[in-house]
Amino acid sequence: MDKLFKSVLSTDTLTLSQVIICTLSAIALGFLICIIYMFTHRKTGYAQSHVLSMLMLPAIIAIIIMLVGNNMAKAFSLAGAFSLIRFRSASGDPADISYIFFSVAIGLACGMGFVGFGFVFLIILGAIMIFINFFRFGTPPVTNMTLKITIPEDLNYQRLFDSVLNTYTRSWNLRKVKTTEFGSLFELVYDINMITDADHKKFIDHIRTLNGNLNVTLVLGKTEDKLG
Repeated sequence: MDKLFKSVLSTDTLTLSQVIICTLSAIALGFLICIIYMFTHRKTGYAQSHVLSMLMLPAIIAIIIMLVGNNMAKAFSLAGAFSLIRFRSASGDPADISYIFFSVAIGLACGMGFVGFGFVFLIILGAIMIFINFFRFGTPPVTNMTLKITIPEDLNYQRLFDSVLNTYTRSWNLRKVKTTEFGSLFELVYDINMITDADHKKFIDHIRTLNGNLNVTLVLGKTEDKLG
């Protein structure tokens, strides 16, 4: 068991076989990280570029570590700098950034020759991520959404939708009222905390019976008006 956590880089000078083992191990572990990421994001969706980045990062980090050699301070600084160039300006999901650091850690382990440690780390953290995704750990009981309701200009909207909102949401707030279509229509913008198991279609249908069957938009997350 102790041999599992020993470095395969047993000599000061790198050999071709050691480079191949570390590089292929990093690629294989990066591929497994991508599989875990795609599985846990199968419902929310993901970008192919992000998946490819996680596939390449472990191998790139491993190569940097092997090239720098014994200068660990320089190796870690270079690895961290290269890994964050792509993501420091992107406003993505914090969980995606965690997967990036996951890939970096695997690359560091393989680059230092601790291939067995990398596999064990992948199994433990991967199992935790799948467990959390399967049981929806940390999912809030409500969903923050933006609701936009279009109404005729002659319709009094004061407390008109209160009963429907109280039935399908935990809390709500009328954020904005504005005119559209040269003043012939009004648009009401609500921030709502939707009950997780609420039926969205029934919710919208109930609103349509009150607003004259005009447009109703329900957007996941609290968004700005530029979404339309």
